[in-house]
Amino acid sequence: MADYQAPLRDMRFVLNEVFDAPALWASLPKVAENVDPDTADAILEEAGKITSGVLAPLNREGDEQGCKWNDGEVSTPDGFREAYQTIVEGGWNGLGGNPEFGGMGMPKTLVAQFEEMMQGANMAFGLAPMLTAGACLALDAHGSQELKEKYLPNMYSGVWSGAMDLTEPHAGTDLGIIRTKAEPNDDGSFNVSGTKIFITWGEHDMAENIIHLVLAKLPDAPKGPKGISLFLVPKFMVNDDGSLGERNQFSCGSLEKKMGIKGSATCVMNFDGAKGWLVGEENKGLAAMFTMMNYERLGVGIQGIGAAEASLQSAREYAMERIQSRSPTGAQEPEKAADPILVHPDVRRMLLTMKGYVEGGRAFSTYVAQWLDIAKYAEDDERRKHAEGMVALLTPVAKAFLTDRGLDTTIIGQQVFGGHGFIREWGQEQLVRDCRITQIYEGTNGIQAMDLMGRKVVGSQGKLYELFANDIATFIEENSDNQALRPYLEPLAAAFERLSDVTENVIAKAGENPESIGAAAVDYLDLFGLTALGYMWVKIVKAAADKAEGDTSGFYTGKIKTARFYFDRLLPKTVALAEGIRSGSDSMMALTAEEF
Repeated sequence: MADYQAPLRDMRFVLNEVFDAPALWASLPKVAENVDPDTADAILEEAGKITSGVLAPLNREGDEQGCKWNDGEVSTPDGFREAYQTIVEGGWNGLGGNPEFGGMGMPKTLVAQFEEMMQGANMAFGLAPMLTAGACLALDAHGSQELKEKYLPNMYSGVWSGAMDLTEPHAGTDLGIIRTKAEPNDDGSFNVSGTKIFITWGEHDMAENIIHLVLAKLPDAPKGPKGISLFLVPKFMVNDDGSLGERNQFSCGSLEKKMGIKGSATCVMNFDGAKGWLVGEENKGLAAMFTMMNYERLGVGIQGIGAAEASLQSAREYAMERIQSRSPTGAQEPEKAADPILVHPDVRRMLLTMKGYVEGGRAFSTYVAQWLDIAKYAEDDERRKHAEGMVALLTPVAKAFLTDRGLDTTIIGQQVFGGHGFIREWGQEQLVRDCRITQIYEGTNGIQAMDLMGRKVVGSQGKLYELFANDIATFIEENSDNQALRPYLEPLAAAFERLSDVTENVIAKAGENPESIGAAAVDYLDLFGLTALGYMWVKIVKAAADKAEGDTSGFYTGKIKTARFYFDRLLPKTVALAEGIRSGSDSMMALTAEEF
């Protein structure tokens, strides 16, 4: 199996040539204070060294060893504690954090590239910094000044880590029925009691303290989602001078035995009157959580890209080295017993499918990250609100489409290896197992599709969709005279028209038949995602076209040829998806329970 190497050349291409991220950063004063092209490039270079040289070598052993539970204490796989210290010493935990409390203030467009490297190198480990970053986002946006000053500096530094405690044994998607309670104390604190499950890195031995953000209900809370509050509950109490005090009243009851990400601790957490502090307003806990959800859900989509990139790297190397049979057109390497399997059309189909989804997906995740940066940092209200609408619409697509295609790509990579792909030592089967969770946590992909179709598209009567539609339409119009783009603009326009027609169709049906939303949702998200990646591939061609002539490296010519494959073989899937959506819900809802 190939050793994972951070795809720095591709990342620089996307940031600098496809999207001109430095120009975006310069237009956002708060971002411009912290980053310039040279700083960004240095960060990418160092991130590549750490992820490829420190985290990737631990991935296989972390999967083999897993985390160990002993009487409430959790020990991590060999090398994880040392790797975590490397992350801490480099300040990587606070890369996107608020500079007021010790963060580096880097834009999401740049942070997203580091996240992809980390997840591609070692997803199980990468979840620890990812969860801390999410906790910091919620705390920074909604916590009191006192809480932020007390906790954020050590969380940004990585000396303390963070965890998010949402799910309960009986309450996953429907958080409105959680049972965890928070009883108020006279000193302004609360006693939190209840059980949470599936808590990623809820207990471990890498950080001095673990800061849990816990969803719970106050005694007089309204029923349902409107009665949820958010509480900060530290593993160790923090004294006024910042030192650690006694252990809080909660513990890890067990670790889940999982299909994948075995190097990470997935914990059952039992809170027994643990002392916590309210984050944000009473009964507004879900709003606080959703502040970080857009970032976290994009982060999960990026996990899909990371796993897919690792799979592509290994499959590509294997296809170039493994010899089997001869090319259909005759021996390509007659001095050998057989040709490399790369000569076979079906192997090329697999590798190009992987390449199409990985490189198009990387561009899409960066596109969404740009809107996140504008929504967070733009000083113009209209520009910021426009970006917020784009983020709301695109987030479920980024989470679900990128992880669905991520799993597809890890499986395709496994298939390139044939029987060796099924054997542990080659690493491909671990990528399949690890990537599988990305379709489930942070809201299952079916829920993401319902969010897109129900809340974002039908719920806004198409107004959010119009933001994206106008962006594509403007691009097509502005580039209509670009000869290099002509072979791509026509099929993109056709797919875009198909998506718009289906959008109108479902909105119209939804008023008469509420089941039509759920019946269309998953296919609609796939149709949206394929079209969005088509848009990204035209942007990629635009950036590569002028440099392709005389390109001896094959970098730019490879982009253009991969785009051609995407438009010939992958984008046409939108035709079948659209037909399925137009069929409505009748056949889906016709069977009785007995007929199943």
